[in-house]
Amino acid sequence: MSRLFIAALCLVIVGYGIFEARKLIEGPQIVITSPKNGGQTASTTITIEGVAQNIAFLTINDAPAYTDANGHFDLTLMPPAGYNTFTVAASDRFGRRTRKTVAFTVLAYCPA
Repeated sequence: MSRLFIAALCLVIVGYGIFEARKLIEGPQIVITSPKNGGQTASTTITIEGVAQNIAFLTINDAPAYTDANGHFDLTLMPPAGYNTFTVAASDRFGRRTRKTVAFTVLAYCPA
């Protein structure tokens, strides 16, 4: 009976350790929520928003970006009219990297 209890206790401890280490195992993750990939806008300003998890460093088009305590980031830009792409890249403390790219078109309307 005591061997079964010890084995079950060890299994619970190892399982909990793996559960807590899942964030380290997954590596950095980025989700861009705005703007939508392939979207169009007539606005002169664009806000790139999203969530980054398990990161140590974040960049948007190779410029440093910052997150809040929940991992949310946002950056307001004034891109030129036409087709634009922005790349959000992140790395974790172990050197693993990921990147997401969003492309959108800024429409240039000329009021008559």
